[in-house]
Amino acid sequence: MSASPTVTPLDRRLNAFRPDLADRRLEGKVEAERFVDGELFHIAVPVARVHQAPDGSSGMDTQFLHGDHVRVFERSNGWAWVQAERDGYVGYVPDSSIDEGPFQATHVVCVPRTFVYPEPELKKPASMTHSLGAQVRVVEEVETRGNRYGMLEDGRAIFLRHLRPIDSHADDYVSVAEMLIHTPYLWGGCSGFGIDCSGLVQLAIRMTGRTVIRDTDMQMTSIGTPLDSDLEELQRGDLVFWPGHVAIVTRPGEIVHANGFSMTVAIEPLDQAITRVEALYSRPIACRRP
Repeated sequence: MSASPTVTPLDRRLNAFRPDLADRRLEGKVEAERFVDGELFHIAVPVARVHQAPDGSSGMDTQFLHGDHVRVFERSNGWAWVQAERDGYVGYVPDSSIDEGPFQATHVVCVPRTFVYPEPELKKPASMTHSLGAQVRVVEEVETRGNRYGMLEDGRAIFLRHLRPIDSHADDYVSVAEMLIHTPYLWGGCSGFGIDCSGLVQLAIRMTGRTVIRDTDMQMTSIGTPLDSDLEELQRGDLVFWPGHVAIVTRPGEIVHANGFSMTVAIEPLDQAITRVEALYSRPIACRRP
């Protein structure tokens, strides 16, 4: 008698299913009382927290940025159960953080953080702050005393040098990560206001026009190609993985990473990080080249 085939359970972080409700695309793969198609919305706030449950005290798994598209499967009691179109992450966001329909962005924020002004005048009090990677729609460009601003549909303005056309990308993702040095460490963070180790990798690579999935364990098996070389031979842009942690090589023997030791994005000698982390957890378990 042959053994039954092993069925790998679907990852709930990347598949929207619960006993009562599931994404229609999973019909036949999971059991649920009801399947729905989901509706396309977009993130309408600078940063949306993504929680494990419809409860603000539940763990924050990641963040979505302004302009990100999400598929909404349920809206109830002030929460929306969604899946990101970009990286497939599933979770609950405050219902107030989304708006209906697709968002036709023209530009993306290309600096760690930037202000939104009520008019094209830097002396006016800023009304909002956007993160690196946020998408906006510029309808006009104007100039005030030599400074050029991108005008948004609602009449507010962003300094144009802080934006890049949506189809223009950074050349070097490591340079993007280095731009975020001193950004506070935040578990589940994926923005210029606060970020974790895998969020730093994801956001930096995102600015080069590529999409990678979110969490360290996912990145360790999916980004680029595995490396068998010695740690001393790693090159700029290579990734070093520990259980639950990832760092980016800036040059041989040096890394940049968002870490809970300095509680910031910081540059550190690789051997120093290895010694410190090994004392608490383990040595690196994998290296990959994006």
